[in-house]
Amino acid sequence: MCRKAVAYIYWLLVLFGALPAYAQTTDSLGLIAQDEAPVSKYRISGVVKDKSTGEPIPFATVYFQGTQSGAPANLDGIFDFEIDALPNDTLVINALGYKPAIKRLDTAKRVQGFFVTLETSNKKLDEVIVYAGEDPAIALIKNVIRNKEKNNPDRTSNYYYEAYNKMEIDLLNLSKEAFERLPVPYLRNFGFIYDNMDTAENGDRFLPFFLTEALSDYYFQRKPKKLREIIKATQIRGINNKSLEKYLGTMNLDVNPYENYILFFDKKFVSPINNAGPTFYKYKIIDTSYLQGYRIIHLSYQPLRLGENCYTGTIRIVDSVFALQYMDAVLPKETNINWVKGASFYKQYAPIGDTLWFCNKEHLTAKMLPPGDIIKPPGFIARKTTYYNNILVNDESITKTINKYKTDIILTDTAREVTEATWVALRPDTLSKNERAIYNMFDSLEQNSTYTKFKKLMRVLATGVVRWGPIELGPYWSMYSFNQIEGTRLRFSMGTTPKLFKDAYINGFVAYGFGDQRYKGGIAALWLLERQPRSYLFASYTSDIDRTVNYYDRVSFDNVFMNTLRRDGIPPKFMFAKDLRFEYMKEYFSGFRYMLTFLNKEYDPYDPLPDVNIFRDGNGNPMSTVTNTEVNLQLRFAYKEKFLEGNYYRFSMGSKYPIVDVRMGVGIKGLLNSGYEYQRISMTVSDNIRIAPLGSLYVNVFGGKYFGTLPYPLLESHPGNEFYVYNKYAFNMMNQYEFISDQFAGFNLEHSLGNGVFGYIPLIKKLKFRQFWTAKGIIGSLNDANSAANLDRGFAFRTLEGNPYLELGTGIENILKLFRVDFVWRVTPKALPTEPRQKYFGIFGSMRFTF
Repeated sequence: MCRKAVAYIYWLLVLFGALPAYAQTTDSLGLIAQDEAPVSKYRISGVVKDKSTGEPIPFATVYFQGTQSGAPANLDGIFDFEIDALPNDTLVINALGYKPAIKRLDTAKRVQGFFVTLETSNKKLDEVIVYAGEDPAIALIKNVIRNKEKNNPDRTSNYYYEAYNKMEIDLLNLSKEAFERLPVPYLRNFGFIYDNMDTAENGDRFLPFFLTEALSDYYFQRKPKKLREIIKATQIRGINNKSLEKYLGTMNLDVNPYENYILFFDKKFVSPINNAGPTFYKYKIIDTSYLQGYRIIHLSYQPLRLGENCYTGTIRIVDSVFALQYMDAVLPKETNINWVKGASFYKQYAPIGDTLWFCNKEHLTAKMLPPGDIIKPPGFIARKTTYYNNILVNDESITKTINKYKTDIILTDTAREVTEATWVALRPDTLSKNERAIYNMFDSLEQNSTYTKFKKLMRVLATGVVRWGPIELGPYWSMYSFNQIEGTRLRFSMGTTPKLFKDAYINGFVAYGFGDQRYKGGIAALWLLERQPRSYLFASYTSDIDRTVNYYDRVSFDNVFMNTLRRDGIPPKFMFAKDLRFEYMKEYFSGFRYMLTFLNKEYDPYDPLPDVNIFRDGNGNPMSTVTNTEVNLQLRFAYKEKFLEGNYYRFSMGSKYPIVDVRMGVGIKGLLNSGYEYQRISMTVSDNIRIAPLGSLYVNVFGGKYFGTLPYPLLESHPGNEFYVYNKYAFNMMNQYEFISDQFAGFNLEHSLGNGVFGYIPLIKKLKFRQFWTAKGIIGSLNDANSAANLDRGFAFRTLEGNPYLELGTGIENILKLFRVDFVWRVTPKALPTEPRQKYFGIFGSMRFTF
């Protein structure tokens, strides 16, 4: 799975928390049984929940029809009030954004309880006509915006709190019978886990299967901005990856409505108190109340234009200081987010001192279902709860603690060793029935030998690697492949596991191509000197086909499926290479790292690339191979880059800041038969910029220069794409080895617009297509010596001197939530007389997993 897919799936899971243990689940129109008491007054109580997600609806209004008698529900959707006499037998339950529900009372009963579920409503807020003066709701929200600077906790000098995070994930729409019919061995033996099955108020059957808890101390400093989170206790049931634990605290899950945009499902949504809020939202004052002596004004809001990245919900504002006391937000169903069938959050604030209101609790929830109307595939519902306690603001001790640690996230040595008895004391709230069931279920599974076998099988299917004690075999998908050069290719791979070496990994492979009748192979060793921050030694020797063209996300050579997607009429261009290298990498907490590499490489091209005998050695004789020895240095800075770590290698989850990469190399003539002396330098700067509400922009600018006279395998061959699958990091209308340079500069832009024009076409916008455009360009040249050595030598190499390459593209993505079609035009260079014009326009397909 690609890097984005992994990151998306992870952030998809880290949402909301447990349902309050109020009463057992019943039919949505049924009663909650209550014990009657001999009292003179009537007592009415119950709980109000969202029919789709099963989550409580905070502050729903409960009243007798046609009267003002009643009471609001609390933060957890619970209402409980007494009344001397019943005005009538009809109870109305209402909340902003929901259809009202009606309950009939039994007038003979003094104590009655209800379980109420509300359906979301598509009804827009009524227009408010103000004939004189300013709309009071707009005036109020402008006051909130004007006071954001002083009310935003992130604008204080520093602050501290203790955070308790709890996440639960439940499996939806998978019955026990369907579970046991899945074509996976051993599943039938796990039917007992369905003893934990439960039913939501809307009838959805769900199975709790994942739970995490984390307790941490969080420190924030504004100038210079520094964050530290010390995770003191953590436990996970459902996923066994220790590196995941450091992302379970507060730092990676923060939602701050005081910012203009709120990052939600990797998209920026307009905050209802955005500086330009009135241009995105309708507001309406709906109620007032008092809390701890403060007057609270209740405000509802909805998007002015459906389909934009905006919320619907309510805000409660402290009248005296215009600070938030409460906010809830629901994603409208028109929002163009894949897989998400419902998502919401709310934040509750409490006063700290005289003027500052600080969040002390938040809930988030999301319901994810893959597409399917006739056959409903399994989905998920994720819940997250966070409590903030022991809040401290503007204190010198906070700065001292921050300066004590070098890294943002610190996982203490004892965090995983907290006993259950200690957890009971640490939790600000008790675990729900579902949460307790998850712990019990996984405790039972871990003792089940069949479950151990099942986990091993799932690991093989996911990673392609079979482990036997200290060794591993695979991946199995590289065992067979086919290409035009080698024909049928067979490969056997083997490596070590942590049972042999904890911090060292040795792996190797042998392969044979029946077409070129040539053996290939390689061996590599990695020694992790430090894991945090990372440093390692690496050595390898490989004798195999090498493309030598450097670009990201290139197609794996050992992949039979992808080689069938090669564009017609374009012969593959490969080289056989013997590669010996030694690396040392050192990383620092700042995100800076350097890597020193010693490399010796021997090239032997396959047809149709020109044979290296066109080049001459020092004595003027034709060369049989091109051999090069180089020492190079890579300098890379990726501030706050996040990683998901495996046993030895790690997976980058990216950085929200620009990434700078500088590489310098020196060729050493005469060392290990090297025939070339040269210097080279290159630089790349890349960034993913969110430009809400206009989507996101990927930017990559790069350039480089070679100093010396070199054969084409050692020059810069600009990356082309010879497949029907679109490559974001290549020039898609350029062939491999079509252009070579010894100095070059270029750019790569991709602007994802979101709905774009499709959001304004009534029928099309329901399909939730998305629009984008791309632009890629590069200019380069060869000096006279390199031109004489490489051009017009049996292959049509070209240069870009005075004639830069430019391609423009647009297309449609999010087709059936997965597919993307690119239309790409090659603008320059102009076609040669011998080239067909259709070469300058292409249609490419690809699959992309995005929200």
